[in-house]
Amino acid sequence: MSKLSRLNLPLLVLLLVCLVVPAAAQPPDFVSLVEQLKPSVVNIGTARTVQPRAPLYRGPRSPGGGDLFEEFFDRFFNERPQSSRKQRSLGSGFIISEDGYILTNDHVVDGADEITVKLADGREFKGEVRGLDPKLDLALIKIDAGESLPVAKLGESDDIKVGEWVMAIGNPFGLEQTVTVGIISAKGRVIGAGPYDDFIQTDASINPGNSGGPLFNVQGEVIGINAAIVSGGQGIGFAIPVNMAKQIIPQLRDEGHVTRGWLGVTIQAMSKELADSFGLEKTHGALINEVVKDSPADKAGLQRGDILLMYDGESIEELNDLPRLVAATPVDKVVKITIFRDGKERTLKVSVGKMDEGVQKIAGDGKEGGGVLGITTSNVTPELAERFALGGTEGILIAKIDPAGPAAKANLRVGDLIIEADGKAVKSVMDFKEIVDKMSANKVLRLLIQRKSTLLYTTVTLK
Repeated sequence: MSKLSRLNLPLLVLLLVCLVVPAAAQPPDFVSLVEQLKPSVVNIGTARTVQPRAPLYRGPRSPGGGDLFEEFFDRFFNERPQSSRKQRSLGSGFIISEDGYILTNDHVVDGADEITVKLADGREFKGEVRGLDPKLDLALIKIDAGESLPVAKLGESDDIKVGEWVMAIGNPFGLEQTVTVGIISAKGRVIGAGPYDDFIQTDASINPGNSGGPLFNVQGEVIGINAAIVSGGQGIGFAIPVNMAKQIIPQLRDEGHVTRGWLGVTIQAMSKELADSFGLEKTHGALINEVVKDSPADKAGLQRGDILLMYDGESIEELNDLPRLVAATPVDKVVKITIFRDGKERTLKVSVGKMDEGVQKIAGDGKEGGGVLGITTSNVTPELAERFALGGTEGILIAKIDPAGPAAKANLRVGDLIIEADGKAVKSVMDFKEIVDKMSANKVLRLLIQRKSTLLYTTVTLK
């Protein structure tokens, strides 16, 4: 072989490798994708009114006054601004209809007094909330631009594969129309964000301000809604699969909220040891540990100790499969379920009921989010008890507080657990509602609350 041939051999090999690399392995044309998709992505700015905190120290002063220690506490803790202020935050969203409907996260617009939507061309419009779904962390807002708007096409998140290219566009740290690129790192992630966790994990850079923005595939279709990050983590972001959003968008648009199916059971995950003890060969399904009396499950004959294997033709491989399937089932639909009981599989039929979301506006009209106390409460689930470190499930949880309502003025907080009201035990939202409904305006309601590990009595004047 000549000296010249030896020198050109590496170059020849490189050229041959480039020729045989399949087109699918080549990076997508992100430049063209960005130009095509940016107009459908919006920046969302919100403002909410925050009331001043109650003074933290109001101890008695000595008769003579002039105590430097007391003066220090008064000045340090009590001399705070007493007027309300505006708290502002930023998020992202994307247009899903030419007439101005925009999808974003619930936590981006929750409690906002003002919503401003900024388009890619710099125009700004006032946004109006049309529907909220806190359980999926989704919100639908509307703007009136007076003309047809560019729309982001919704794709099929069920078809995505780990390793596929994805692109996020959003408003991280207020840096408008920022584009980041990565791959799908995992599917079906459960991160404890809610009862229907099924997140897409991506290493495309997701940061505060990206919330509510789209995650695109290389065909320019939305396959996820960016929603969460790992605190302190790099290259770990989470998006809500768009197929979950597509199921509820019509309800958000037409009703303003989501109605979900209900079975009436509490379940736990199967372990190999549990499966062996029941005589089940494969570790799958959902083990029923409680059946609510008079619930659809109870009427269908389900029992504690049954293992749910199939629901409406879908296999229950993991614990979280069942809540998602039941929630997506239309109310009153009769479905077939397969259970494992006494060593045998059985098929039952159940008429799916309507879920009581466990969150009600107390004596309110459902629009102002406040009612006579200015709070939204929730029955305590094991997940909420763990999230707020409650140490139990007695009482009801304060989930939201109207900053202009009586509860905020009484220094109640999100995460407080209401144990008693007017001297009566509170075990559910309905218990509390009945107590409050019997009281007239301007009456003082005494509450016993648990705040972390401390029990406190407080009073609230009903408006």
